[in-house]
Amino acid sequence: MAEDLDELLDEVESKFCRLGPLRLGLVEGPKGCGGGTHSSDRNQAEAKQNLRSTEAFKKEDDLDSLINEIFEEPNFDKKPFKLKPKSSGNTSVRASIQGLSKSCSPVYLGGSTIPCGIGTNTSQRACDHLRCIACDFLVVSYDDYMWDKSCDYLFFRNNMPEFHKLKTKLIKKKGTRAYACQCSWRTIEELTDLQTDHHLRWVCGKH
Repeated sequence: MAEDLDELLDEVESKFCRLGPLRLGLVEGPKGCGGGTHSSDRNQAEAKQNLRSTEAFKKEDDLDSLINEIFEEPNFDKKPFKLKPKSSGNTSVRASIQGLSKSCSPVYLGGSTIPCGIGTNTSQRACDHLRCIACDFLVVSYDDYMWDKSCDYLFFRNNMPEFHKLKTKLIKKKGTRAYACQCSWRTIEELTDLQTDHHLRWVCGKH
């Protein structure tokens, strides 16, 4: 009986001792590679890793293709931009603005047939912004009038610049222009350079 029991134990031990390491190898992996993982699980992990790598490469290829398509678009062709020429209207407006801030040189006086404006050597116009630096009064002018010969310094001293008072000494005359400040007066019919009259202290008041 004892011998039969020993033989049975030896048989059991021999079977299970030989199969144990084999089964253990199939069930467990090496401890240094994340032990305790089934071989099928390892295969699935490797497959997933390969799939991720494939998808990453595919995304990179798609991105490269998209970038190439963008740079091949005709909208990125280098075309020179042409600036539109400034219109003559803007030039005229700019010239007008410059003209408004320009003073007369030389300064002209003139009769009623002479247009008023900024006087220059090429544009001979009668100055309409005269100021006297002697009495510090603005010079007034009246078209188609002339001053009476009886006018004197006191008359202008007392009546400037009231037209209803000055008109008592104004006489109508076609083509003339009557100028006056508080200390001087002139009747002008032709275009006259102010520098030729040395007694007048009138200057162009434009700035």
